[in-house]
Amino acid sequence: MDVHGGKEAAVLVPLYTDRDGEPHAVFTRRRDDLRRHPGEISFPGGRRDAGEALVDTALREAHEEVGLAPTAVELVGALEPTPTFVTNYAIYPFVGVIEAPIPWVLADTEVAEVLELKLADVAAGEGERRLVRRGIPFRTTTFEVDGHVIWGATARIVKDLLARTSRSGR
Repeated sequence: MDVHGGKEAAVLVPLYTDRDGEPHAVFTRRRDDLRRHPGEISFPGGRRDAGEALVDTALREAHEEVGLAPTAVELVGALEPTPTFVTNYAIYPFVGVIEAPIPWVLADTEVAEVLELKLADVAAGEGERRLVRRGIPFRTTTFEVDGHVIWGATARIVKDLLARTSRSGR
């Protein structure tokens, strides 16, 4: 599927089920000193390299950012591509199932921390709020869990994920 955006990127949406049968999603919190998207909650991912398949971008970036080996991911599908409005990216999300626990190895130049959040908590934290980005106020869907606010393209990906997982009965 195509989506508006001058630059292509891909993210991995890692999912796992804990011992109690609760599904979790794995997010990263980007470092606060980054030039692009500082401090934001996102899925591991990044810009597509020339000649690289988008799914390979998602797997490579997850490995580089959090140490998740591509062989440790069972790809189960893709979500609706989503654009970023300010940075002009077309983001292609791929869903992968992993076994937990994972010994995360953070790319300390980019990732501040890994967040393993229960999907039920993410869904319960859905709301709408007024944010200001580059001096422009706007209202947007957000998900707040344990003081972490997920918004923007990541929130749109989460909304699609939650809609699909609730339909499947998981």
